[in-house]
This record gives sequence, C-alpha cells and structure tokens, in this order.
Amino acid sequence: MPATAVLRQQSRVLALAAVALPLAVAVVDDVRVRRHLNAARRDPLTGLTGRDTLTARIEQLARAHRDLLHVLVADADGLKAVNDTLGHAAGDSLIAAVGHRLGTWAQTRGGLAVRLGGDEFGAAVLLPPAASLREVTALHALLAQPVDHDRRILRDADGQVLHPAVSIGTARAVDLPDAADASRLLRGADMAMYRVKTRAKPLGYVANRHDAYTPTVHGRRPGRPGTHLPVA
Repeated sequence: MPATAVLRQQSRVLALAAVALPLAVAVVDDVRVRRHLNAARRDPLTGLTGRDTLTARIEQLARAHRDLLHVLVADADGLKAVNDTLGHAAGDSLIAAVGHRLGTWAQTRGGLAVRLGGDEFGAAVLLPPAASLREVTALHALLAQPVDHDRRILRDADGQVLHPAVSIGTARAVDLPDAADASRLLRGADMAMYRVKTRAKPLGYVANRHDAYTPTVHGRRPGRPGTHLPVA
C-alpha cells in the first residue's frame, strides 16, 4: 500500500477514535449520573425510591404481565402514638423495618416497593390472582413482626412488645379495564387500603372498578384528611 494511502487510513482511524472516545466517556458519565440521581431519589430512612419509580414499574409490568400484576398500598397504623410515647427515633425504626420487609417481599415476587410518603408505602408485584389473599395475609403477618430499635425490641409504655399494625389494600390489573393505567391501579389499591383500615372490608380485600375510578379532591381520595368528603 502506498505511503500516502497508509497515512490517509491512519488519519481516518485517528479521526474515528477522536469521535468515539468522547462518546464512550459520555455514555459512562450518563450511567454515573443516572446512578447518582437514583441514589438521590432513594428515601434515606428506608432505602426505597418514590412514586415516580413505582408508576414506571407498574406501566412496565402491565405491558408484559397484566394478568399477574398486583398493586398494593400499605399504611402503618398508629405511627403518631409511637412517636408521641416512644420518640421519633422509635417511629423511624418502625418505618425503616416496614420498608425493608416490604421491599424484600416485593423483590422476591418480581416487583418493586417504594415509600409514597410518611407512613405509606406502595408496591407492584407479580402474583397469580388466586394467590392474592394468601400472599397478602402472609405479608401482613410479616410486617407485624416485632421491630428492633437500638438492638432492643420496641415496647409500649406498659412494656408490651410493639407489633407494627399495617393496613394493606390491593388492586389487580386483571380486574380492571385494559385502559386502567398506573394511576387507576394505585387509586384502587389506596381505596382498598382505606376500606381495610376503617374495617369496612376484611384483610385481603381487592379493589373493584368503583374503587379505581373514585373521584378525587385535589388529587386526594375521599376519606383522606382535608377532603371533607365521605367514602362512597
């Protein structure tokens, strides 16, 4: 090959390398940025992500496994009493324990759990519809296990062991119209949780179409503080 041709080929290789290297660095930097953003989005108390992550996961699972998709909303009851009587550090221990247990449970079922805020959590998991009651009952028992706080089991003012009381509501994608998106599934699970929490329905109650399409007031379901509306 003539020397000039070799030089031209080397020049092209160097030019391609000059373009490819910044692109490769950009890809690496993008991955790093995403990891940092994901880490920043994680709740420091529980290590869980938030609502946006759950919404995206629900949409993803709905496309691939709609017949198995279950969305749960769980609410830790009595947190204010724990904070008032035992201190906020004890309340934080309770929230952290519930979040960790729910996160592990969801992960082993092909899903994801997040902290929606305060003492409320959400999860999307894959389960056979016939297994809903059994799985939710087992989850309820798991979340109710005693909580360690500073290497001690949490006890109330009378020395009784504290078992987290958690209300759980479920919505199954298969029970709702195909057009029902993540927001409808979450609303259905939230309504189901509220019905269980107020003992209008038993543990294991699964949301129906009416629950999922319950109107909201400023984005909040009836029954939540500030809406001033009863639950239909």
